[in-house]
Amino acid sequence: MSLAILGIGTATPDRSIAQRDAVALAAGFNNAAPGRERTLAAIYRQTRIRSRGSVLLEPPAEEPFAQSFYPRATATSDAGPTTAERMERYRAAAGPLAVGAAARAVAAAAVPPAAITHLVTCSCTGFSSPGVDLDIVQGLGLAAGVQRTHVGFMGCHGAFNALRVADAFATATPGARVLMVCVELCSLHFQYGAKSDHVVANSIFADGAAALVGGVADERSAWRVAGQASRILPGSSDQMGWRIGDHGFEMSLSAQVPATIARDLRMFVAESLAPHGLALPDVATWAVHPGGPRVLTSVQEALGLGDDALAASHGVLAEHGNMSSATILFIIERLRAAAVGRPCVALAFGPGLTAELAVFS
Repeated sequence: MSLAILGIGTATPDRSIAQRDAVALAAGFNNAAPGRERTLAAIYRQTRIRSRGSVLLEPPAEEPFAQSFYPRATATSDAGPTTAERMERYRAAAGPLAVGAAARAVAAAAVPPAAITHLVTCSCTGFSSPGVDLDIVQGLGLAAGVQRTHVGFMGCHGAFNALRVADAFATATPGARVLMVCVELCSLHFQYGAKSDHVVANSIFADGAAALVGGVADERSAWRVAGQASRILPGSSDQMGWRIGDHGFEMSLSAQVPATIARDLRMFVAESLAPHGLALPDVATWAVHPGGPRVLTSVQEALGLGDDALAASHGVLAEHGNMSSATILFIIERLRAAAVGRPCVALAFGPGLTAELAVFS
């Protein structure tokens, strides 16, 4: 037996910004290259994102994207708020968003909060102790003895590692009910300047939270974790990174990432499916983390998928942007609601360059 998904819940900030308006906001940070609005607009348009949520957005004043956290750059040395200031904002905003997603997951699972035995949290965009785990315990009224584990700073594929932990708890402890919560406030790490990695990251990342309740259960309709696999793609350790700087967390993102995925993904997926008696044509549905549109295109081409195979991934990216670890649960929630066929294979990529895979039966 393995972990079955009993309920999923998601949450986004109260306010979002249209991608066309985000260009104007980005121009205010682009201190090293004044007059780049046309280039920025093209970069933002190529993401195919329509809107993104952010905890930093304020009630509209004269602008539809009012915010006061990031001042406009007035000198090339400007770098925005310090990391300490960004972490203070994380501490204030991550908890409520995580609690919102967790409450929806618990309600969807019809499990009393006091029955939750394990809590697994995941985030790569902030640090605080006590952290969002305690916010969730107090906000939902979980038992004081709930066993807590945090998966931190792993990036877009972090939810797969959290799921691996949740599955281990559920299968090792009879009667366990595991609450897994991913919360990411990526908008706290917008970077000033014209460095290409930072400009691209500014254009795609967003805020969101997602949660699931799982346990060993007999419901035949439940999605079950049939297995997981992980692979560090060779020669790619310099292609994606996430480091703590003096002014937020700085992402490095190579233009080679899509090519690396295209080169190595098919073999990794085939080798991961084989122990389950599956081959690529046997997969009914795909849930692929949309790191960006080029990543989705590379996955589609590498696996020989049809044009509609990644519709859920494209839809979540367009409506919400890349919410790092939380994003994959938004996609799975959408697929479950549509009662799609299984097996479903979920994929995500993160620093390493690491590919993570989960098979749901």
